[in-house]
Amino acid sequence: MTDISKIPHIDEIFNHGEYHGSEEKKRATFVERSASQNKIVPSLEDAIIKSGLKDGMTISFHHHFRNGDHVVNMVVDKLAEMGFKNLTLAASSLASIHSHLIEHIKNGVITHIETSGMRGELAEQVSRGLIDCPVVFRSHGGRASAILTGELHIDVAFLGAPSCDPYGNANGYSRDDDNGIACGSLGYARPDATFADTVIVITNHLVSYPNAPWAIQEYEVDYVVLTDDIGDPKGIMSGATRYTKDPKELLIAKTAANVIEAAGYLYDGFSMQMGSGGASLATARFLRKKMIDQGIHCRFALGGITGQIAAMHEEGLIDRILDVQSFDLDAALSLKNNHFHHQIGAIYYASHLSAAAVDQLDFVVLSALEIDTDFNINVLTGSDGVIRGAIGGHPDTAEGASLSVVVAPLTRGRIPTIVKHVNTIVTPGSVVDVVVTDRGIAVNPNRPDVKEKLVKAGLPVFTIEQLRERAEHLVGVPDPIKYKDRIVGVVMYRDNTIIDVIRQIDED
Repeated sequence: MTDISKIPHIDEIFNHGEYHGSEEKKRATFVERSASQNKIVPSLEDAIIKSGLKDGMTISFHHHFRNGDHVVNMVVDKLAEMGFKNLTLAASSLASIHSHLIEHIKNGVITHIETSGMRGELAEQVSRGLIDCPVVFRSHGGRASAILTGELHIDVAFLGAPSCDPYGNANGYSRDDDNGIACGSLGYARPDATFADTVIVITNHLVSYPNAPWAIQEYEVDYVVLTDDIGDPKGIMSGATRYTKDPKELLIAKTAANVIEAAGYLYDGFSMQMGSGGASLATARFLRKKMIDQGIHCRFALGGITGQIAAMHEEGLIDRILDVQSFDLDAALSLKNNHFHHQIGAIYYASHLSAAAVDQLDFVVLSALEIDTDFNINVLTGSDGVIRGAIGGHPDTAEGASLSVVVAPLTRGRIPTIVKHVNTIVTPGSVVDVVVTDRGIAVNPNRPDVKEKLVKAGLPVFTIEQLRERAEHLVGVPDPIKYKDRIVGVVMYRDNTIIDVIRQIDED
């Protein structure tokens, strides 16, 4: 027990109950106070002025609105109108709709970009040398870690939200059933909200306080801007993610499910993450059948969540969902309605700086644009060398999971998927365990334990070189891509060390 007699100047600091606070006790009702003491500002321009944004600073955005996003273009248009220059744009990812940024790169408003991915005309132009400073590509976990350490310092975060109250509690869906904008989880916006110097929430749907549950809490938010338009619902959300009917993808998916079972990772209480591609989604369907037949359940499903995973949760096959990004409307509605469907942030999801959810995965099923004979994976650049995709959580989950399974067709059109060297290394072969194609399976020599089990189960196991030879026999060897010396992109591994670079394509 503390002896208060030993505290210096006790007579001076002990006021015998007399209150010496600087403010009078509040007398107004909550409704009266909230009319004047909220965080709403009259316009986006007012919020930008109040933020203290200056030339050369870094602004950030999230990509949960996908190809329906209107926030990035709207904000950068306003910044251009206000005369800002030399800004770094740090978006968690960029989509085809952001081709509007091309003019703002040309006019000097945006001079550097950090992102996980890039698609459409913007990616085409960057691949051809549009921007002087190379684009930095990070995984979702790498970006979260860079924000956490300050390597990626965000001066002002502009975060679109489908619902927000006057004090800044924001979420990816509304409590009102009639609201047309929904994106589900705001997991990739959470690091920005926590660590940015200034946070501006932009919403089209102001709700009464408190907007609970929330993804972003009021104490992280500085200003709230109400606008009529944050995005196109059709581009932000569809209904359920569609099941593939492609026989090739179904064969790959069935084989992948058999690989997971034979390798010993399908047991009562397992954990998993599935990609959103056709073969990955179909793999979950085949796993569901095995789970029902064997009377087993999944302890948790992680990552980008589809309606299919939500339906398995509602069936009782999956105990809990850890959702960093909702891929369709069914998943978003599940997040809203199911108590054990949890919204998580990107740091919790995949940061390498501490134990993350990806480290608790039994298996992950991932897609690939290219796979080479060292098991390196490319999900970022196409067969023509042009940027066409996103790193996402690919290397985070491949390293974190006990079994990483990469699914891909052996060939796409006249292009082999298994090659001698990938165009761009995104996920190193050292963390890839199994490759599943429609023409056979290859197991990384680092995993003889897995190979032994798959061979014993009678699965079609080949060497990765044999699969490459099969692909080349079917479609031949494509001509090498021509590049210029100039670097247009830098690819970071999840620990934020450089793993590869992207060079400007040579069309001369």
